[in-house]
Amino acid sequence: MKTLYQEILTAKIKRQPLLAILLDPDKLSVASVGDLTDKINQSPATHLLVGGSSFNGNHLDELIKVLKSGTNLPILLFPGNPSQISSEAHGILFLQLLSGRNPEYLIEHQINAVPVLENTSLEVLSTGYILIESGHETAVERVSQTKPIDRNQMDYVAQTAKAGEFIGNKLIYLEAGSGAQQAVPLAMISAVAERITIPLIVGGGIRSREAITAAYDVGADMVVIGTAFENDPTFFD
Repeated sequence: MKTLYQEILTAKIKRQPLLAILLDPDKLSVASVGDLTDKINQSPATHLLVGGSSFNGNHLDELIKVLKSGTNLPILLFPGNPSQISSEAHGILFLQLLSGRNPEYLIEHQINAVPVLENTSLEVLSTGYILIESGHETAVERVSQTKPIDRNQMDYVAQTAKAGEFIGNKLIYLEAGSGAQQAVPLAMISAVAERITIPLIVGGGIRSREAITAAYDVGADMVVIGTAFENDPTFFD
């Protein structure tokens, strides 16, 4: 049986585009997510990401249980901190904020997550996370207390991504941030895709099917839709 990561790698090799819907547990109730699964099943999504920059609730396990009962898609955690880990998911993007220099997000949160993860069967996918300037302060920037990389620094971002691959990250995630005014530039996606050999995830500020296709065309292996789907569950109709 293939692991989640092996499936992502196979899709990359076969050039099969992957699409993840990002669900923020802070914005969802257990009651409301049941209705949402119908829309998810009607969409072309291949994965679900669950998480956000912050989470103050205690319903994460129940939320994921409902998602699992309503859809067969693999569910990956996208945590802002160790409190957002649920053993109910299938795997976790184990994020390292490569664009920032706050040690809490480079290693401290990861260390604190180890005892929790060791008591789960979650597949851990080491992910280099690179925040790109998007027109205004995003939740990621505010919570992590780090600045995004300027959207014109194509070479520096590609070099950062390659450093993440050399460090041992299995995935690179280019992120403009939730509700970003501007998505990651296509030229930047292309520059990173040409520099790395591991799968590339791109998210933030993508608001149309055309934008999704454009990101695939320049090298994204997985595109993430969050706010656009939250605001309009009929996005893919």
